[in-house]
Amino acid sequence: MPVLREIKQFLGKHELMLGNTFIPNKESTPPQGEVPPQDFSKRVLEGFQVTPIWHQGFIRDDGRSKYVPNVQTARWEYSTRPVYGWGDVKSKQLSTAGWLAAFPFFEPHWQICMAGGLSTGWIEWDGERFEFENAPSYSEKNWGGGFPRKWYWIQCNVFSGASGEVSLTAAGGLRKIGLGDTYESPSLIGIHYEGQFFEFVPWTGTVSWDIALWGRWKMSGENKTHLVEIEATTTEPGTALRAPTIEAGLVPACKDTCYGDLRLQLWEKKYDGSKGAMILDATSNMAALEVGGGPWFNGWKGTTVTNEAVNNIVGTPIDVESLFPIPFLKPPGL
Repeated sequence: MPVLREIKQFLGKHELMLGNTFIPNKESTPPQGEVPPQDFSKRVLEGFQVTPIWHQGFIRDDGRSKYVPNVQTARWEYSTRPVYGWGDVKSKQLSTAGWLAAFPFFEPHWQICMAGGLSTGWIEWDGERFEFENAPSYSEKNWGGGFPRKWYWIQCNVFSGASGEVSLTAAGGLRKIGLGDTYESPSLIGIHYEGQFFEFVPWTGTVSWDIALWGRWKMSGENKTHLVEIEATTTEPGTALRAPTIEAGLVPACKDTCYGDLRLQLWEKKYDGSKGAMILDATSNMAALEVGGGPWFNGWKGTTVTNEAVNNIVGTPIDVESLFPIPFLKPPGL
């Protein structure tokens, strides 16, 4: 039961925040929710708290990450000014995977809390302090039984060739549906640019992908009004990271780099489906790229399309939170 006990110590079951006290200070009780930074420092010896605008914590190497170069300690405190959530600026924000994703029938659950923001503060990496101001930031929250069987992920907030803030998040995976042995391969592309959100998801169009074992990510999508193409590459070897799995818990199950080369192109869509006026043609050498799960015996290609009945259900604008006015009845995440 120790694993279950550790899980119950996490905060933020019904909020877009997360926190945990691994070791409290002597004669202090662990926080039961978000607390002021000074209070957290007094009460928590090892732990963290993450909210949409504040990130703080201290962790120590416990010897479980021998497979990767590591440091003994990390401490951080920084504030964040959100620029983009997941939707048009000044509009109600959207569920990343549609309103049905609030229910345990679809796992894992995934909500992009902040597609783009600017952070200011510091990080101490093994005692060496790095200070920063208005650094590009991104945050998401995952919860449920485990990550998909296999997946890929692209994220970038640093671009050349465009004015203002641009944010790209694209991902897909092979996930189990319900209690049976049925799997699906959903995928999505989301772009924020000049205050507008361009969403490419199966229930409004098509999304295609061509992902190598490592080193190359290609995706494209279309909806009723726009077309998008993404190509990313890396020559970096990547860093192994632990990820949650249903079978074995938190284990090294994915590989990342934050030094990917990426090109993002976005067009208006003509009446005949061809490319119209170009809206965005931007590049980056700081893209975050990931593959995970498996088995990855070779590359992975595909196109996600859903039938019209599913499109109508998922595309219906439903405020799921209003369906659960009593807090203890809410599914996790709401």
